[in-house]
Amino acid sequence: MSNTAVPRGAHLTRRLVQLYVGLALYGVSSALLVRAGLGLEPWGVLHQGLAERTGLSIGVVAIIVGAAVLLLWIPMRQRPGLGTVSNVFAIGLAMDGTLAVAPQVHGLAGRILVMVAGIVLNGVATGLYIAARFGPGPRDGLMTGLHRSTGRSIRTVRTAIEVAVVATGFALGGSLGVGTVLYALGIGPLAQLFLRVFAVPGADPAGRTVAPAPESGTTAVTAPSPEEAILPQ
Repeated sequence: MSNTAVPRGAHLTRRLVQLYVGLALYGVSSALLVRAGLGLEPWGVLHQGLAERTGLSIGVVAIIVGAAVLLLWIPMRQRPGLGTVSNVFAIGLAMDGTLAVAPQVHGLAGRILVMVAGIVLNGVATGLYIAARFGPGPRDGLMTGLHRSTGRSIRTVRTAIEVAVVATGFALGGSLGVGTVLYALGIGPLAQLFLRVFAVPGADPAGRTVAPAPESGTTAVTAPSPEEAILPQ
């Protein structure tokens, strides 16, 4: 049985569409969590706290924090990709744009519905933009950089960073609540599911590159890099 080759241009176009749709939806999902008012994702808690203190919009704060985190890549010799730079700007812009048009949500039932929609949409967005394979977001790169420089596991480094981020954001006035807990519990399974759904041809569902084996008609699967193996924010 023969396989139909996918033109390289079409392959790249799909990846670019996935990247920017995913980043836009990530911003929308974060805005929904703000409107729900039941707790934000860990970095969202920090962004909201800083926004409360500075008077800037939460999207602008997200951009500034993303750029600042990206600067921390320099001493760790991390190399940003298109997805990394796009992440810094696209999510914050989409978040502010959504907040500008999305109405306030009243009533506990409505807020719970919006919260659940935000978490699920965040999982969809995660699957889209990570599966596009254009490089990790700045916060993800910080984690993998610290993982390599300290020798600590990804799990340990990520937990330490997110605990510090949540504690700082909460102290500044960020929203910490049931939504934060549900996000922490749900984003892993959701992202894993949608990584498989949106896997780009040429990579397996786990994000590992599939390439022809040397001097063979079979395929070989390479191990995923740390950037490909982690979840966003």
